[in-house]
Amino acid sequence: MKIVIANDSHFKYAEIICDTIAESAKVRGTGIAKRTPEYIQKRLHNGNAVIALDGDKFAGFCYIEVWGHEKFVANSGLIVHPDYRNQGLAKRIKKEIFNLSRSKFPDAKIFGITTGLAVMKMNYELGYKPVTFSELTTDPEFWKGCQTCKNFDILTRTEQKMCLCTGMLYDPAIKTKASGMEKVNSKAFKRLKSIKESLFLSKKTK
Repeated sequence: MKIVIANDSHFKYAEIICDTIAESAKVRGTGIAKRTPEYIQKRLHNGNAVIALDGDKFAGFCYIEVWGHEKFVANSGLIVHPDYRNQGLAKRIKKEIFNLSRSKFPDAKIFGITTGLAVMKMNYELGYKPVTFSELTTDPEFWKGCQTCKNFDILTRTEQKMCLCTGMLYDPAIKTKASGMEKVNSKAFKRLKSIKESLFLSKKTK
């Protein structure tokens, strides 16, 4: 298994990347911002992605989005093919894309929004902290990407202040003890997710 910085030679994997992301979201019943093969290929061309390959077989992927004139970057689209799950590959990919982000954009704040507890834990171990949406990028193009998510109505009715996703931020200007130095409080993340689902989904059904 190898994880490499993606380039034009990986264009042939764009469609399976999109299909794997969409299928995973469907299985989990979570919201997702849909991406096209052309969108993925642009990230491959710019060297703003990492891809995991088992020989020539696609195993996993994650890419970088740049916002606010490089003041913010997001690590998005983290996915592992079903054949390679439960092997710790997602964590390895997450670390590689984080390191690539720090290398290419050393002064940028790295952020993400997710409903996945596993991703929250990985982010926390890298030094991310849970934050309000107001601390993330205000770039309208980023939030426009949420329009294809099934929970977009929640984001709209809260005036873009909160949603089922949790915002997490790594600020390079703040020294943190990352890489597992702090114990991850899984119960706190689960409780936060439960409170949001209870609050927003109950309003939606009324």
